[in-house]
Order: sequence, then structure tokens, then C-alpha cells
Amino acid sequence: MRALWIGGPPAAGKTTVARLLARRRGLRRYSADAHTWSHRDRALAAGHPAAVRWEALPRAERWAAPPAELLAMSLHHERGPMVADDVRALPAAPPAVVEGTPVTPSVAGVGRHALWLLPTRRVQRERLAERGLDPGPLALYAQLVDTIEDEVERYGGAVLRVDGRRSVEETLAEVERHFGDALAAGAASAEERGALLRYANGALAEQYRAFAARPWAPGDATATVLGFACECGAPACAADVPLSVRAYGTGPALAPGHRAPQR
Repeated sequence: MRALWIGGPPAAGKTTVARLLARRRGLRRYSADAHTWSHRDRALAAGHPAAVRWEALPRAERWAAPPAELLAMSLHHERGPMVADDVRALPAAPPAVVEGTPVTPSVAGVGRHALWLLPTRRVQRERLAERGLDPGPLALYAQLVDTIEDEVERYGGAVLRVDGRRSVEETLAEVERHFGDALAAGAASAEERGALLRYANGALAEQYRAFAARPWAPGDATATVLGFACECGAPACAADVPLSVRAYGTGPALAPGHRAPQR
């Protein structure tokens, strides 16, 4: 199986679960969020009207549009096939854990290889409130809940309801039960695991670099300090390494006392 798909709206916990799942099981992690700007560049190159319109608007005006227009300019529907193209270009093994809002049943299909985390409205409101978002993004995210839930119900996709009663570990256990034997095909060696972690870390760093390259981008996003996954490749390692995006890539990201895997 080339990919295991985890979809759902913002604040469902997709990224947290996928990150833990990939690290523990030796799987590749593909995050749609880490490819936002490369997808936007593809849409711009194709002359997609909503992508062109969004890029041309002053930043202060982008989020003032009605929810339907916000959804169109988010490229939610257009990015799904781009995600599928990206995944097809990845090595066939080990499987990739593919997560993101653009992961919909029309992209991933339905079955044991796909699962949607759908938060209750209360859980989504509470989690988004913690992020301190402005009204525009909140309106878009509310629109995405309805859009994704409607498609999942129409296609009959498997759903895990996120109601706030499960811990992260309990949610992860439910996701592991759903995917079952497909999780046994992960990388075994520390060297392979380290390479998979570098792939995910590199995609995250590239996302910030691509944003910083935008002519309208404020400040220097490459100065942002992120928690990169330790690349030692040890199966039990769950450490993160705080590094600026600018510094990442000058050598392996290793937690104190951890060593790069040996060939």
C-alpha cells in the first residue's frame, strides 16, 4: 500500500496524529500544509483565477471576502489532485502517512487506507480560539468543516469523531486500529528512519522558505524557530530539536546526546 490517508478540517488533530504515527512506525509523513506554496505556484502557473486573485489582493483584504470566496481562494478543491500527484511521485515503500485538509474521499478514495478526523463544532471552536485567529480564517475553517463533512458522508468515508474526550494517545490508538496491518510495512533501520524524518523536516523548512520568498511576505520567515524531529532514527526517539528555518539543513537535526545513524 503506497499511502495511508488522514483527512479532516483544521483543528481536528491530523498533524499531531500523523506525526506520531509516522515516527513510531517508520513511515514517511507527507503534510499537505508543507506544500501550500508549491501548490499555489502550480495554480498560478496554470492561471487559476482564484489563485491569481488571492495573490494580487493586499494582505489586509484577502480575508474580508465572503466565506464562499474564501473557500475558492484557498484552492481546497484544486489542491487535492496536486496532493495525489505528489504522493504518486514518492517511493512506493515505506508507505506514506498523508495528512491535510485537501485530503478528501474524491482524492484518497474510501476504505481501510483512509480515515477522516471530524471534530465537533465545540472542539473546533475551542482549539481555534487557542490559536488567536482573526475572523477571516475562522470563517474559512468553519466553511471547510461543512464542505469536508458533506463529501465524507456522500462517499461513505470512515470517520473518527473528535469530541475532546480522547487523549492524543487514545486518538492515535484508534487510528492505528483502523489502519491495522498496513502499519507493519514501515522502515526498520535507523538509517531509513532518519532519511524519512529528514524528508518531513525538509518539507517543513521549504514551506517557510517559500513563504519568505513571496514579495509581499512580512519580516523574515526563515528566522522562525520550529521543533524539527530529531533525525537520529532511533525507534523510541520522540525528541524535537528547536532550530531556526535558516539554520536547518546545515547538518542533521539531532537532540542533545543523540547521534546520526551509521551506514
